[in-house]
This record gives sequence, C-alpha cells and structure tokens, in this order.
Amino acid sequence: MAVEMKTLSEAEAVRSSVGSTPNPEVAVLPKRRRFSATYKRGIVRAAAACKESGEIGELLRREGLYSSHLTHWRREVEAGEHVALTPKRRGPKPDAAKVESRRVEALEREVARLRHALARSEQIIEAQKKLCELLGLPTGEETSR
Repeated sequence: MAVEMKTLSEAEAVRSSVGSTPNPEVAVLPKRRRFSATYKRGIVRAAAACKESGEIGELLRREGLYSSHLTHWRREVEAGEHVALTPKRRGPKPDAAKVESRRVEALEREVARLRHALARSEQIIEAQKKLCELLGLPTGEETSR
C-alpha cells in the first residue's frame, strides 16, 4: 500500500509540474481544402443573391468559408478567367533548363550503354567467326551467298 501511495504521489507531482495531463489522442494533420470552379462560381452567385444584412456571413459560416475566399473568388470571376478559378498547383515550378539537362544526361547514358552492348556483340560475332574457321564450318556469310 505504501508503494502504491508513493507512485500515486509521484504521478501527481509530474502532473502538477507539467500543468495538465496531455491529450492521448494523436492530432490529425490538417489537409488543404480544394474548391472546384463550379463550387466557387456557385458561392459567388449565392453571395450576390444575398440582399439582407448578415446573409453573406450566414452563407460563409454555413459553408465553412472565410470572407477572403469570397473576395478572392469575386476578383477571379470579374476577371472572367476560367483558368483563374481552377486549383493552382502548389510548390516550386519545374525549371525547364534542369529538365532538359537531365533528359540529355539520360540519353547520353543510354547511348553509352548501347555502344557498350554493340561492342560486346561485335566481339561475340568475331569469336564465332574464328571458331567456325577453326572447325571448318561454314560461316553465316558463306551460307547466305
């Protein structure tokens, strides 16, 4: 019993030094939301249809959106660009020069590999010709004539 009391008081001491007990649940990593072009247009139209005070806020709360979403989408719709409404690809843009240099390097490696394979094949053919001459067998060139 004394041992249990000691471990209990140690646990309380740890809890009091930390503050509160940590949540044992593992936090889920948030995902970036993506909105389709038709959804964006629909929200902009619905916001334009709102006449009374507070209706736009109610719409945004119901859809789980921010006013900045609506502002940004309105600008895109006003610009009239369908491309602007489609989701943008995030991250660094591919560098055309690097892509081309990697492609050239890969092709050069392929050429070197094929040249090596060709040289090996020519050596094998020469060895077969010499063997045929030593054994007195007809070569492929003589039989094709």
